[in-house]
Amino acid sequence: MDFSMIVSEQRIKKAQEDGEFDNLPGYGKPQNLDDDLSIPPALRMAHRIMKNAGYSTEEMDMKKEMMRIEDLIRVCEDEAGKRELQKSLNEKMVRYNSMLSKKRVKTNSSIFKNYEQKIEKKLL
Repeated sequence: MDFSMIVSEQRIKKAQEDGEFDNLPGYGKPQNLDDDLSIPPALRMAHRIMKNAGYSTEEMDMKKEMMRIEDLIRVCEDEAGKRELQKSLNEKMVRYNSMLSKKRVKTNSSIFKNYEQKIEKKLL
């Protein structure tokens, strides 16, 4: 421990003994720990912004998964494997857009709209 740490610890202990922390707001109540602890510090601000904008962790995870599948499609050399990945991506896109539409978030993806129309035709 360096000198500044020792001095800081001593000041904190003295303030605690003098009761300076007793009247703080939230004293004696459990802390409100967000789920930000599992998020790397460099991404916490972006995560907080997305969360405040109404995106859930589930939506963000699904978006990450879609991006991962898109990367796999780009590097995949097997046509059958590429078709399977594309099918999986399409299913995830439908679920993702469905989640967003439930929250009334508009999607401007023409690809999704075309795919949605194809699904509706098959179901009807």
